[in-house]
Amino acid sequence: MDRTERLLDLVALFLDAREPISWAELREHFPHDYMGTSDDAAERKFERDKAELLELGFPLSYIQGDDDRKDGYIVDRDAYYLPEVDLTKEELAVLYAAGSAALTSGAFPGRDDLSHALRKIGFFAGHALPTPRVRMELGSEQDGPQLAAHLEQLWDACAGHKWVQMSYASPKRPELTDRKVDPYGLALRRGIWTLVGYCHLRQEVRTFHVHRIRALKPNTARPRSPDFEVPEGFSFDDHVASYPWQHRFHPRLDVRLRLSGELMARAASLFPGSSVAPAEDGASVLVELPVTFLDGLLRFCMQLGPDCRVESPADAHERVKEMAARILEKHAAHEEVAA
Repeated sequence: MDRTERLLDLVALFLDAREPISWAELREHFPHDYMGTSDDAAERKFERDKAELLELGFPLSYIQGDDDRKDGYIVDRDAYYLPEVDLTKEELAVLYAAGSAALTSGAFPGRDDLSHALRKIGFFAGHALPTPRVRMELGSEQDGPQLAAHLEQLWDACAGHKWVQMSYASPKRPELTDRKVDPYGLALRRGIWTLVGYCHLRQEVRTFHVHRIRALKPNTARPRSPDFEVPEGFSFDDHVASYPWQHRFHPRLDVRLRLSGELMARAASLFPGSSVAPAEDGASVLVELPVTFLDGLLRFCMQLGPDCRVESPADAHERVKEMAARILEKHAAHEEVAA
């Protein structure tokens, strides 16, 4: 019997059983697979099949019998079956649209799993799902087949708890560094994919922008044996910045902004965690916030338009003027070419 077919038959047998299944009964159910060889060979073959089922998330275990039941293998049904999710057609449509946008982005890990999930959503929703009209633009730094390949490799390494060896281009130094990392997980924040894991070089949890990984090689030895465990209580929010100016590239710098016009009412939502106070002119508010990546803040401020001004420190004020001047120069060059 083909191995895939045998695994499916094993799953069906265990799920249909109402009491533990002994090794002797398993051999009777699969005479050509577990009885046609020596006892040792048959047991090794079943151990490989059992390991495969466990790796696929099938909660199979062996129990010692008592007065009420016999020895054998049994499935934890509470762990296997998920509770029914009672979603409305509108909620299913939103999930389907978001998943479709992620797939069309070109760089999203677990694409096969996501595609399978979308097919399930479409099957159960029938004809209730509209054609998704959603696109996800991840930005130029996220383009290219290398990023997509690295995301898939990291996705598998995170799931299997296998360390990875990578060549990383840190923004803090010109040369590449070789890192051995235990990947805890991936996070997508504002178009940037970030790997969070334990860096053996620095001997602490570090974050790495995936688009800065130049070469990546997961550990392929003993693929079914985890290399590490994620620490209890680990949280992405403790390591991954939610906003561009929170990336820990530089020492902390306190920046003051002045917001006017329609931005005044949005100050707290635009800059969460900042200090907001009315300005003396009565027509603006002052926003003060800690920054560890100044360019990230300045780019965001420039997107808000002239109603967002950088007040201090002086270096930040001069920096945003330089960035604006470079933008004007590029536009002028394009206009000359067009003329």
